[in-house]
Amino acid sequence: MRLVTFTLKKGIPKERAPRFGALIGDGKYVLDFMAAIESEQPPAKPMARPRLLTWFDLDGDWLPKARQLFDSIVKDRGTIKTPRKQRMLTVHKRSEVRVLAPVLRPGKLIAIGLNYRDHAAESNQPIPKSPVVFSKFTTAVIGPEQPVILPPMCSQVDYEAELAVVIGRTAKRVAPEDAMDYVLGYTNFNDVSARDFQFSDGQWQRGKSCDTFAPMGEYIATTDEIRDPQKLSIQLRLNGRAMQDSSTSQMVFGVPELVSFLSETITLEPGDMIATGTPPGVGFARKPPVFLKNGDLMEVEIEGLGVLRNPVKAG
Repeated sequence: MRLVTFTLKKGIPKERAPRFGALIGDGKYVLDFMAAIESEQPPAKPMARPRLLTWFDLDGDWLPKARQLFDSIVKDRGTIKTPRKQRMLTVHKRSEVRVLAPVLRPGKLIAIGLNYRDHAAESNQPIPKSPVVFSKFTTAVIGPEQPVILPPMCSQVDYEAELAVVIGRTAKRVAPEDAMDYVLGYTNFNDVSARDFQFSDGQWQRGKSCDTFAPMGEYIATTDEIRDPQKLSIQLRLNGRAMQDSSTSQMVFGVPELVSFLSETITLEPGDMIATGTPPGVGFARKPPVFLKNGDLMEVEIEGLGVLRNPVKAG
């Protein structure tokens, strides 16, 4: 499945609240899991809507129901197999919805530094012997097409294309060979970074966590769609020019190692996210450096995950 969080463009305010669904019909339609499940409830017993984070729990009540609904409605990406009258209540045209960040407010947004060999080299850093872990505040999260806002006091804002892992069940002290059982799926991520803050502060938190500095999406591809996360092309384009162009095979620590390492001391929960590091080609390491400016357009494209587009605007 290609899972999305979205709002309806029209309707009463209650109907415009964030909803959870999946792209179908080659991305031309959105299957509304909330509407589908609500339509099955007796009118006298309306369903209490689950919190958005509960939809990411592989062991919870809602995601298995979502999978059953998806399988009953969709034969493949290009074919919707339910009768038209039934699907009108549960399927929206893509033009009728606004796609948001797939995880609007992750419980934890964990990031990994220097996790591509060539990026460590361009940063004049040794290849890490264990994962370099930092975090981004979740208030930085935005979705596709939303603008990244440049802070007025910052002049060195950089891009970083990354594969993000979405956790699907509670993980504590998980062995690497079992780690993939705890992964729900993957999405595009852009670890936007204020380099002047990052380097002057002596630590990374502020420079990585400015508002709008965590674009992600547009969807989460579940693990059945991405068989091997270590064999994906990854690219960032700035105004159409490829600035980063690599493969996730170049990671120092792969997805199973990262999930296992983090779970040794941090309980990972459904809806938590791990940004797995960026390949070479970032702006600050170029000669001359390339930093984001008002009017720029960033595109992150990872194989099987579509394209994440975000314009850049001055604050």
